[in-house]
Amino acid sequence: MSYVGPDFEPPRPRRSRRPLTVALAALVPGALLGWLVYQAVGGSDGSAAAGGASTPSASAGRTTPPTGSPDSASPRSSPADDAKPTAAAPGATGSEPLAGKVVVIDPGHNSGNFRHTAEINRKVNIGTGWKECDTTGTATDDGYPEAQFTLDVSHRLRTLLEQQGATVKLTHDRDEPPWGPCVDERARIGNTAHADAAISIHADGSATGNRGFHVILPGSVHAGGADTRPIVGPSRDLGERIAGNFVRATGSPPANYVGGGTGLVTRADLGGLNLSTVPKVFIECGNMRDSKDAARLTSGAWRQKAAEGISEGIVSFLRG
Repeated sequence: MSYVGPDFEPPRPRRSRRPLTVALAALVPGALLGWLVYQAVGGSDGSAAAGGASTPSASAGRTTPPTGSPDSASPRSSPADDAKPTAAAPGATGSEPLAGKVVVIDPGHNSGNFRHTAEINRKVNIGTGWKECDTTGTATDDGYPEAQFTLDVSHRLRTLLEQQGATVKLTHDRDEPPWGPCVDERARIGNTAHADAAISIHADGSATGNRGFHVILPGSVHAGGADTRPIVGPSRDLGERIAGNFVRATGSPPANYVGGGTGLVTRADLGGLNLSTVPKVFIECGNMRDSKDAARLTSGAWRQKAAEGISEGIVSFLRG
């Protein structure tokens, strides 16, 4: 996913630990602050072991398509890693914490996009202009596609939220539809569902060394068919809670090159956010083009931790 946009917040100069800690305490209390304290006292940045909470890093940069199609890729993870990781959610009894709440999960990209380039290159209106319907996404150097990663994390997240009693809808699942949907339709699905919260799951392709996750928040847009003004505040609340819990669950640091170390970036050039009428954020879980991040993103154990962190952020938001 590309990080160049009219309202993209460029990296800020590095600050001393103390001012950064104070800034993070104001923005994302708890887990992000805990990460900085951990680093200050000598926390390590070892690679994630199965079941361990290590420190992956995401990045946001160019969208780099993998070599070959998803069907011919040789992902580092085994098919078992992408199977349903936990038991199916029990039937709702009405007493679960999220009973009555609706969450829409948007797995970024689609494995079929490579076979439907004409369709995904069609331009759609995002309020502030026109953009491609969708893109292919990126992949690790070993060929593990972003679309496969996002769908796996989305399945894990759905299971966790359903266990809390939420009604969960995915914008697409496996090969249905066979490509897309377009970014405007992805937003429309959340709007039609009257979602209490919506999230788009991504992982990016950027330069080696660019690491650390970040959450993308909607900027204030009032143009064309887009009006994000009512959702800017609640979306920031949702994003901050997800960022804090993601740090705690995964040990992943905030991005080291965007967002000034907060793990938060505001953008007004993404159709999935511009056209949303419900609280919505994107999360970039890691940089697929960085070997250290890729080792985490291709780990089923780490993906489960990522889903847990995102789930806990959503639960915190919905419970108030």
